[in-house]
Amino acid sequence: MRRVLALLLCLFVPALAFAADEPSNDYKVIYDGGSVIGVKSSDTAHLKIAAKEILLTDKKGTVVATIPATAVTEISYGQDVHRRIGTAIGLAVISLGIGALMAFSKSKKHFVGLTWADGDKKGGFAMQCDKNDYRGILAGLEGVTGKKTVNTDAMSVKN
Repeated sequence: MRRVLALLLCLFVPALAFAADEPSNDYKVIYDGGSVIGVKSSDTAHLKIAAKEILLTDKKGTVVATIPATAVTEISYGQDVHRRIGTAIGLAVISLGIGALMAFSKSKKHFVGLTWADGDKKGGFAMQCDKNDYRGILAGLEGVTGKKTVNTDAMSVKN
């Protein structure tokens, strides 16, 4: 009986582990702003990257934007880095040492922007991506559109 149970576990556990690791092209993002109607800034949305189009759905699952991959004109990426001063002050009330250490930590937010022009319809939007997903989003968008990502942090403004 033990051998049968061990054999079943050896067969099913690896199969279940590999089934859970299937790549997904549906990403949870936070809409930061842009020309998409029906979504407000800081709303949770889903970005789905298909073979010929990019879909943005709201939290209810309603498609609010369908962008043909050939219409994309630019993909941009940027970061917002700031210190966690508010958290440090809150922790300093409890423990001065932990609060002081927290003041030295930084927080990064990853933003991806997308602009398109499809005949008369032009638009764009920015979205905040999870730190584990932004590389996949950029790779998917670059693969579908054939455009390279512009890193807005590397650009400098000259007067």
